[in-house]
Amino acid sequence: MSDAGEFIDSSLQREGSWSRADELQARVGGDLRFYGASVGAVRGTVRDALRRHRELLHDDITALSSELWSVPVFERRLAAVVLLQSKVRMLDNADLTRIEGFLRTAQLRELADPLAVDVVGPLVSGLDLLGRVRADSVLDRWAREPDVWLRRAALLSPLRALRAGGGDWRKFVGHAKAALAVSPGHDADADADADADADLLREAVAVVLDDVAKHRPELEFTATGT
Repeated sequence: MSDAGEFIDSSLQREGSWSRADELQARVGGDLRFYGASVGAVRGTVRDALRRHRELLHDDITALSSELWSVPVFERRLAAVVLLQSKVRMLDNADLTRIEGFLRTAQLRELADPLAVDVVGPLVSGLDLLGRVRADSVLDRWAREPDVWLRRAALLSPLRALRAGGGDWRKFVGHAKAALAVSPGHDADADADADADADLLREAVAVVLDDVAKHRPELEFTATGT
């Protein structure tokens, strides 16, 4: 384990408690283990790690995020998300491949949604024209992927840009229609999965539409997205 990874892991374990771990397991669920550290403690730990290791460059940051994510502990994976949020200006188009791997294994709103809103969205917004074209092709694919967390990420990623008066509203509408149209199969288990997936996707669409209604009421969710 790297020095920074060791510092983050040991700090999160010290900040944890069994009672909070049990509470998080009951509230968040999933197959991950929990140290029982608070969100504030996770953020503070990452901030402290970055102060202690100011020498970390792009490749160090992305490698550290993978190191943290590789162990199925909720707080470690949340720390990976916070790390990428903190250094999103360092990230580039090629990092979407790594983030896609995280999204495929996130399985929780608490991990997948901040990756989409606070990492993927700002990453794409900060790219140059060529990088944006390449990133848009990735998001177009995500919107049609069988994996519901990638589809959800494609829907939530433009939230901050749309709220700020930018973003591509037509593309969001297209992604929403494409994401909701994906069908997993035709047996009973697939139907149950499809219902759960549809709920996750409708929820994501509703989050964006509710936010847009507050900040940009001129935008409407119509067939053409105008």
